[in-house]
Amino acid sequence: MTATILDGKALAAEIRADVKARVAARIAAGKPAPGLATVLVGDNPASQSYVRSKRKASAEVGIESFGYELPATASQAEVEKLVSELNADPKVNGILVQLPLPGHLDEERVLNLISIEKDVDGFHPVNIGRLAQKGREPSFVPCTPEGCMYMIQKSVPKIEGINAVVLGRSNIVGMPVALLLVRANATVTICHSRTRNLPDVVRQADVLVAAVGKPEMVRGDWVKPGAVVIDVGINRVDDPSSPKGYRMVGDVNFDEVKEVAGVISPVPGGVGPMTIAMLLRNTLHGAELSDK
Repeated sequence: MTATILDGKALAAEIRADVKARVAARIAAGKPAPGLATVLVGDNPASQSYVRSKRKASAEVGIESFGYELPATASQAEVEKLVSELNADPKVNGILVQLPLPGHLDEERVLNLISIEKDVDGFHPVNIGRLAQKGREPSFVPCTPEGCMYMIQKSVPKIEGINAVVLGRSNIVGMPVALLLVRANATVTICHSRTRNLPDVVRQADVLVAAVGKPEMVRGDWVKPGAVVIDVGINRVDDPSSPKGYRMVGDVNFDEVKEVAGVISPVPGGVGPMTIAMLLRNTLHGAELSDK
């Protein structure tokens, strides 16, 4: 058996098309275009590339983007002042502070300062706290976990009652996606570096989300036949045969696991495109919140 490949680019295109249509309808109704502010501190090439791609994607769906760049030497007070100004700016419906910040800055203080009504990354403690509580709704859900859930829902008609395993417990992916699965009434196991008999635990999963940051860690014999496997990892490994001298792989050994799983997301082209699509959807949601 060879798994069905989950095409993240195609799924993301569906979301982008929906956002674009809703933005156009919003503008036609006389409402302002949604606005996304990106804050980049320093000159990290990867961060610069991520910000460019987010601004380009915003423009393609009619979202206005505002780019703010501060030098790597910017003080805590300077970064916090900018975030406070963006909180007060009615044209800005979403604030994205590109991580990581330079080491001398307190990331938590900066993220906590973002208004929960503009927290399009979904990382504010209040939004995460609401996500973790029954009967509470966060203003925003983190983009990558939401993208994972969208892919799972496309693959599993009924999540309720299934066994889900999340490999990794980061604040950015592992914990939020586990909370989303719990909300969908899955039975969830969170695995980490201290988990005993890890392959045996993973093998119980009807749905596996791998978000541990270790190249090709999940092997074919770890996976339950027919399972849905969502690979969040993106790791650079040396590859002399590649023109760049390296290639990108996930946390799952794709060649092995695709022969066992029922559905698998590739790397690249899986979860990555979904993350930006969810950011666009969250920014539109932020504009809709401001209408109320």
